Amino acid sequence: MISVFILFSAISVAPADEAASDPSVAAALDRIRDAGMSDAWAYRRLADLCDKIGPRISGSRQAEAAVEQLAAALRTSGLNVTLQPVKVPHWGRGEEQAEIIDYPGRPTGVTQHLQLNTLGGSVATPVQGISGQVLVVHSFDELRAREAQARGKIVLFDVPFNEDLALNGQSGTAYQQAVIYRVQGASAAARAGATAALIRTVGGANYRLPHTGVMAYDPKVAKIPTAALSAEDAMWVSRLAAEGPVTLHLKLLPQTLPDVDSHNVIADWPGRERPEEIVIVSGHLDSWDLAQGAIDDGAGVISAMGAVHLLQSLGLHARRTIRFVGWMSEENGSAGGQSYAKSDSNVLARHVAAIESDSGAGRPLGVSAHVTPEGMPELKPLMQSLTPLGASVLSHVDEAGGADLAFMDALGVPTLEPIVDTRTYFDYHHSPADTLDKIEPDNIRRQVAVLAMMAYFLADRPAALPRLPVAKP
Repeated sequence: MISVFILFSAISVAPADEAASDPSVAAALDRIRDAGMSDAWAYRRLADLCDKIGPRISGSRQAEAAVEQLAAALRTSGLNVTLQPVKVPHWGRGEEQAEIIDYPGRPTGVTQHLQLNTLGGSVATPVQGISGQVLVVHSFDELRAREAQARGKIVLFDVPFNEDLALNGQSGTAYQQAVIYRVQGASAAARAGATAALIRTVGGANYRLPHTGVMAYDPKVAKIPTAALSAEDAMWVSRLAAEGPVTLHLKLLPQTLPDVDSHNVIADWPGRERPEEIVIVSGHLDSWDLAQGAIDDGAGVISAMGAVHLLQSLGLHARRTIRFVGWMSEENGSAGGQSYAKSDSNVLARHVAAIESDSGAGRPLGVSAHVTPEGMPELKPLMQSLTPLGASVLSHVDEAGGADLAFMDALGVPTLEPIVDTRTYFDYHHSPADTLDKIEPDNIRRQVAVLAMMAYFLADRPAALPRLPVAKP
């Protein structure tokens, strides 16, 4: 850790007004912006990824086919491509079904089928399934207060997604409030003696679409099966439970298989003066298994790839190398990001900034930056050039600009991400509706332009942004 910090500290830092004094920077950014808005290359690649590969859960053949497809497209463009080996989790969904088999007023012989999706990483029920009464709770606090009632039950966390927050531009906050039940719900229920845990799906637009996503087990408690009910079905069970005992039958048969070999896709557009110094522009290549992964994160990874292709097509070499990375396995543990950050501390020390796009396919609104406070004014020339695109918001944040970048962020690399309109992002996120038809091609062109401008600006600065403090191990 100390040696990495010393190497980071050796990279010089430019005065705040240095980039602004060079009119060639603004001219180059204007050229990139205009070319990006007329470039259709990235959308065609996104259509290929979605329609010809489809779902890309880590460990699957589709995930590796996506690696091959992207690598081939980049090589055809004349870029130098490297496939970095990554060991990734391999979890398969298997059969999944749920029924309400008893409830107050049930006519003889009537059962009710529920829409649900097993959560990523869940263990299985017995092959024949399990049956149990439901305990409906609305918070972890309520579960703790009713712990004596949970033993032997199926716990349902009926916690709604706050769509008002999402529609008012705070979708990330709404997601964080709800996703904690997806991640921690099974262990909380197991701690209380439950046999299984269900959550109300984490997402908006209630069209009886359950959303999947990764969960985590506390190693100190038993592992119990867990799944997401559609919002409508969670409300349905809750209404019945308010009248009296409700019994469910669950059959969830996922498999956790041995880790498999996969790859990060890396392509470099060399710098003209300091090719050993690197700015990353990236997105994650894997997706969940329910749909095409168009918005999460096909739009981001292809727009990042399109940004490097755009700079190449313009013949614009920045001072430093601009590196595209298509990360593998972000959805279930970020193995790709971890492997990259651990691969070579000497090389990582020469990374001056990293960008990740992983917030969907909405219209770009600006830039979110995890940089030092003194680094924020240095981004003003970039923001001036982004303003004609309507991407004028500059936000300082206290966390990494993307899950895959968290590991290098902790080692001092400034990280950034585009701010995009996410008001409808969680309508489709991790659901069977995450398909290409949800993508507006103009937004892909805009994202390509924004990412290319961000990467070029950071790579062409006379000196690097100030380094972040290295996180304590």
